[in-house]
Amino acid sequence: MPMAHVDPRHRPLTARLISESVLVALVLGAAAIKLDALDHPLARALIVAVILLQGCWLHRLYVVAHEASHRKLWPAHPGINDALGQLLLLPLMLPLRIHRKIHAFHHGHNRRDERTSALDTFVIPRRTSALGRALNRAWCYLLWYLAVFAGGFFVHSLVSVLLFLAMPMRIARTISPAFKGWRIGDQLRSLASFGLGVGLHVGVAWLLGTRAWALSMGWPLLAFAWVYSLLVYIYHYRTDYGPDVRFHVRGLNRHPIASWWLLNFNEHDTHHRQPKLPWYQLPAHREPLPHAHASNQKYDGIAAAILAQLRGPRIIEIPETPETIENPMPRDPGAST
Repeated sequence: MPMAHVDPRHRPLTARLISESVLVALVLGAAAIKLDALDHPLARALIVAVILLQGCWLHRLYVVAHEASHRKLWPAHPGINDALGQLLLLPLMLPLRIHRKIHAFHHGHNRRDERTSALDTFVIPRRTSALGRALNRAWCYLLWYLAVFAGGFFVHSLVSVLLFLAMPMRIARTISPAFKGWRIGDQLRSLASFGLGVGLHVGVAWLLGTRAWALSMGWPLLAFAWVYSLLVYIYHYRTDYGPDVRFHVRGLNRHPIASWWLLNFNEHDTHHRQPKLPWYQLPAHREPLPHAHASNQKYDGIAAAILAQLRGPRIIEIPETPETIENPMPRDPGAST
């Protein structure tokens, strides 16, 4: 975002956003620890609710860091931008450089074809027997439901992060085109960031005890894995494919609480068209999708988009070849919105 085009409201809005995000995270963590000290049945029930809220709020931190990943959280100073983004990602132990690399691949190759960055699409060999076909399709449905409704997309992303952290470069570039341009320096800096995240978790456990760590960071991270997996693909599920990668997306209706929580992420079609727009400018730039992609607007709200995923994956059966046997899954370095 060139300096001349930075909205004069940007710094105060960003300062308020970061302060709010960090303060609420601290309050929720303290509330979970405080409730645990109360010997009352209601307190036990409230702990579960607070842990789920913490998982949701970790998603807020992730979305704020997404702004930094696009270099628009603090556009006037790249160093400050990246430092703020990385600090927000420490509870998730996610290096900002890796998120930026995976997310850039998502924006540049989103559903380019049925095998590229299309997480809801399984290209599989067509078995000759009816039983073989049924088992193959059942396996695809199982993988999809685990990915969306049991935290599987979080696991998928975690594996991708570990590959970026540890995979030798000469091997990594043969696995996915997303590794193109990934250098040993990026890997070392990401390892340092990952170490800081691990250090934060260890430090909290050492200072406050493992019980307090579990209530304020451990269990909330599992809740985040579930929330993240539910939401990560609702804007792209069963959209179209092709070279117009900016338009394989949908926007969703505004909901006051969800739009505040997720920084207008419901305007996801606008974000893909203009990824440098900060979160507070997205609603003002909403436009209908081009006619050729208008069918992507299948669902109106977040709840409807989540439930639509119960429909399952799209399965494309093609004649058996060595490639289809070895690579039934889409080429994507990690789940990303």
